[in-house]
Order: sequence, then C-alpha cells, then structure tokens
Amino acid sequence: MNDLKIATAQFENKSGDKSYNLEMIRQLSFKAAQEGADVIAFHECSITGYTFARHLSKEQMLEVAEIIPEGPSIQQLIEIAKANNIVVLAGLFEKDIDDKLYKAYVCVDKNGLVAKYRKLHPFINPHLTPGNEYVVFDLLGWKCGILICYDNNIIENVRATNLLGADIIFMPHVTMCTPSTRPGAGFVDPKLWENREQDPTSLRIEFDGLKGRAWLMKWLPARAYDNAIYAIFSNPIGMDDDQLKNGCSMIIDPFGDIIAECRNLGNDIAMAVCTAEKLKQAGGYRYKKARRTELYKDILVKDNISEQKVVWMSNENL
Repeated sequence: MNDLKIATAQFENKSGDKSYNLEMIRQLSFKAAQEGADVIAFHECSITGYTFARHLSKEQMLEVAEIIPEGPSIQQLIEIAKANNIVVLAGLFEKDIDDKLYKAYVCVDKNGLVAKYRKLHPFINPHLTPGNEYVVFDLLGWKCGILICYDNNIIENVRATNLLGADIIFMPHVTMCTPSTRPGAGFVDPKLWENREQDPTSLRIEFDGLKGRAWLMKWLPARAYDNAIYAIFSNPIGMDDDQLKNGCSMIIDPFGDIIAECRNLGNDIAMAVCTAEKLKQAGGYRYKKARRTELYKDILVKDNISEQKVVWMSNENL
C-alpha cells in the first residue's frame, strides 16, 4: 500500500443550512487539497447540522433528509471532490423511497459515491432507523471502514470492522461538552465561545478538561491501539444548535499516538500520513493474532441482559 495523506476537519456548522455547510466543506477541502491531502473527513451530519434534529417531527426530518446518492447535497459533494481531486467524507440525514430515516455518512470521489454507512446506534431523533451492517471499502489501495459517534463506544463495532479488513476507520462525531453520569461532564457556557478572542484561556480549560478532550483521551486512543488501526476522528467546533462543541478533530495511529490534531478555536484541518508499516509494527496486530476465540465466542453472541437507553440531554439548565 502506498502512503495515504488524510486530513480531518472541524468547523462550526449551521443547523439545517446545507448551502452554508457545503460551502465550508468546499473551502476546507480546497485547503486540504492545496496542502497535499488525498482525503478529507468531516464530522457527523456535517452537511445538515445535528443537535437541532432532536426537535423535529418526522415530516420535518423528511424535509431535511435526502436520498443517497441522487440527492443534491451528495451531487454537490461529488463536485467538490472532482474540483479539488480529493476524496471527501461527510454526513447527513438520509431517507429512502419508503420514507425511512437514517443517520448516514458517505465517501465520495471525483467519479461518484464510493461508500455509504448508516449509524448503528442513532438517538438524536426518535424517527431514525438503525443501520444493520458494517461497511468496509477500498480507498486508494487501503481498506477503510466507518463508524459514527456512539457506534465507537461499543467496542465490538470497532473490532468487527477491523476484522472485516479495515485498517483505517473514519469516526465522525458530534460529541463532548454534554452532561453525563461520569464525573466532570457537563455543558460549556456558550458565552465562553463568544468571548474566545478576548479570553481563549478560559475556553481552552473547559474544552480540554473532563467535559471535553480529557474524556476523549480515556478511550479513543485505545480503539486505535487495541486494533492496530488508524482512527480518523472528526468533530464540530462552536455552536451546534444551542450546544457548544469543542472540535479537537484528530488522527491517531496504530500505536495509539495522536499524529495530527486541530487545535485552533475555529474552523481548521489537521493532516497526517498513514503508512502500512505501522499496521504490523503495532501491538494490536500481535494481540489479534494471539486471540483464543474458542474461550469466548459463545459469550460474545449472548443477548444483552438489559437494553440500554440513550437520552439526549437538554441545554435548558445551562
């Protein structure tokens, strides 16, 4: 496999404003291409916006969603890829011919749609249908997979995608800076974002602490390390509806090391080169070879003892 230069992006999207969001995708794709990137990845629902969907009826969701690949946003995404000779990955709400709704993420190049993935564990809107399959696809000589946000918290999804052949997993998110049962979690005051130029320090303390990046570092590098994969994490920065997000889009190599990260308090890209050598040098490669599946294959297929319900927190008490 040849080396692959990948960019991961962060930007402040506008809720339901596809034209604006696609323009941001166009600008950042151009920047990445000018700096030599082969691929650029954007966050979950980067085309449509995300958090605002918790308020939408099914009829409103159908208005926002598009059929893939015929929808206008995918066609525009292909034009962006063609104009810049770069592969682009981005997310949106999808509808099918039966008006079922999905959280989708697509990969396109100058020739059209390369891959489409539907989130396995969607929860921002009750009318979303879960996806039911893993997706592994060829990209410029590499095997790649996609897992959207919460899908990555279920560790079996990452291992399964890797065992199906993926050496690079794109992990688009809209995450961090929301309440949780874990210590230190919570919203970040939007006023800090408004005042970021005058007082970046106070905002960075919140973004990098347990509300944000420090939580991410508890688990994300382990996904790359344990599976000997490149993890391409993308996340928005700024206001997503009424909730503030902290960006820190990053690329993690098979050793679990961060090799590129967005650190600006604004729209940004970060790039890194993926090399095939690391895939077998990393500890995760050896660990997978050492597995004794006869010990746990029956355990892994047992039904869940109880169903976990995910609740999207409100920002009303901020």
